[in-house]
Order: sequence, then C-alpha cells, then structure tokens
Amino acid sequence: MKAGTIIGTCMPRHRALEFRRFLDTVENTVPADLDVHVIMDNASSHKTKLIRDWFAKRPRWHSHFTPTSASWINQVERFFALLGEQQIKRGAHRSTKELEAAIAAYIDARNADPKPFRWTKTAEDILAAIERFCRRTLAVQAQCG
Repeated sequence: MKAGTIIGTCMPRHRALEFRRFLDTVENTVPADLDVHVIMDNASSHKTKLIRDWFAKRPRWHSHFTPTSASWINQVERFFALLGEQQIKRGAHRSTKELEAAIAAYIDARNADPKPFRWTKTAEDILAAIERFCRRTLAVQAQCG
C-alpha cells in the first residue's frame, strides 16, 4: 500500500455500525506494522461505546478529533471537496448506483498514482487567517449590536 492510497466505501447510512465496518476494512488493509492515526470530526457515530471499545482493543490505532466547527482542518473534508468538484458535479447521476460507481471510479483513478494530502500553508498562515476571520466577525457583531 502506497502513501496516499484512499480506502473508501459507500454505505447507505452513517451510524456507528457502518463506521465500525469501515474501521475493520482499514484494519485489514493497512499493514500490521504501521500505526494508524484516525482524524475524525465530532459526529456522534464516532464516539459511541462500540467505537471506543474497538479503539481500546487496538493499541496501534490513535484517534484524534478535530475541534468543533473546524472541518477545514480535516483532510478528509478536503478529499470530499475534491470529489465533489472533480467528479460528482461533472456528472448526471440518475440513481444511487450510478453515483456510487462514479465515486468508486474517482477513488480508483486517484489510487492509480496515490499522493498524500499535504498542508500548503504554515501554522502561522492558518492562525493569521483565523485571526482575520475573528476580527471580521467581531466587527460585524459590533455593527449589529
């Protein structure tokens, strides 16, 4: 398995049970000598007893949660943005089956020459952008108040 390989599957629902099945797929795909770091948002399906117990039994797995309202920090969100821009918006999908086939084709194409997602901004750039956002937000609130 090369760095940047996408492990993905479409499931009809997003519950802890489906997330557990996805984790099992990753567990069976990633070589046993590698640690696995999972970066997740704060969805309730990621925090159930089923999932906590699953992680507790696997010391090579390390779970990390992104801060609330910070999806921009999650590289999976970047993948979904690219999937939408490069594959989903370009097609007319008449059924769920066609949509799932388009997603699978996109993953297969990316995996033909996998490349890891990389941060393109420094921590200072990101923090400066957050500061600008906060200042704008405070200025708007001051005008409304």
